[in-house]
Amino acid sequence: MILDPILDVFRGKAVTIPPLDGAFRPNTRLDDASAFAELTEPDNLLVADGRLLASGGNAIHALAAGAVPVVVETCQSPVTALALSPSGELTVGLESGKLLVAGREVSLPAGVRCITALAYAEDGTLWLANGSADHAPSQWAADLMKKGASGSLWARAPGGDFRKVAGDIAFPYGLHPVGGDVLVSESWRHQLLRVGADGKRATVLAHLPGYPARLAPATDGGAWLTLFAPRNRLIEFVLQETHYRQDMIDQVPPAYWIAPALASNRSFLEPLQCGGIRTMGIHKPWSPSRSYGLVVKLDQAMRPQFSLHSRANGTRHGICSVAEKDGRLFIASKGGDCVLSVDLASGGF
Repeated sequence: MILDPILDVFRGKAVTIPPLDGAFRPNTRLDDASAFAELTEPDNLLVADGRLLASGGNAIHALAAGAVPVVVETCQSPVTALALSPSGELTVGLESGKLLVAGREVSLPAGVRCITALAYAEDGTLWLANGSADHAPSQWAADLMKKGASGSLWARAPGGDFRKVAGDIAFPYGLHPVGGDVLVSESWRHQLLRVGADGKRATVLAHLPGYPARLAPATDGGAWLTLFAPRNRLIEFVLQETHYRQDMIDQVPPAYWIAPALASNRSFLEPLQCGGIRTMGIHKPWSPSRSYGLVVKLDQAMRPQFSLHSRANGTRHGICSVAEKDGRLFIASKGGDCVLSVDLASGGF
């Protein structure tokens, strides 16, 4: 109704969360999946020269079945983004704000210091997501709690310099080039955008039930979307309470904020532990949770087809990146300290 914004001042604003239904219907496919490799907080996955690469902390590892991850490159600060150019150059974004292409540092425009995602288009254009103008990638929770929307999208043509394509994005976290455009996951507004080279944007997928992270191409022309944490009513309520949020930021350690998390139930100091969460010592799979595991398959029109879950009582949470290779989907569970493998050919989706 047109009067709703006015009436909300007096009656309060309803807190609603999109249900996990249809293509998002809960299941246990991530917890049932086999662990391909054990790795502390794996963040980015990439297929390069037939190898599966995964970033974890300051290092980039090569993963193989039945083998211990092998470090192939060590960086000066944590790796926050990976991409491979059409000519095979490994491109790395770092927590320090530096960008490396084939081991060489590339000059970035002023203010670009939060590299959350990188992707190359077929013509060699490099797309870069700058998550926030105020925070580093690891400070994403602070950006959310301060209701940040200072993210930006940049592009660099082969042999050229970076130019700003779009701004005022609420934490862009994933990129997927489509022709001359690029799909951008806008985490804090729970949606996917399609942004053109001229900066024009259109909403492709809205009202997601979680915070979208990185995108990866699928062999059928669609895409894979990861959601690194769920939305819940308590967090949505806290986001409406300005003074409470500020007091929480000032007085409580970030690990114990009422905010999304990559993993939960590791400390008795965390919020959301009792009552409807755990009863008789059993963690309910349908309970509200600060962390969750969720991967969504999108078709060529970017419509959700099916999803893979690790529910509130699962352990494969904090999914930030996936990669498809040889009929299998590899999934990085940052909260579960492992990379999973799912056989796509077996069907059942």
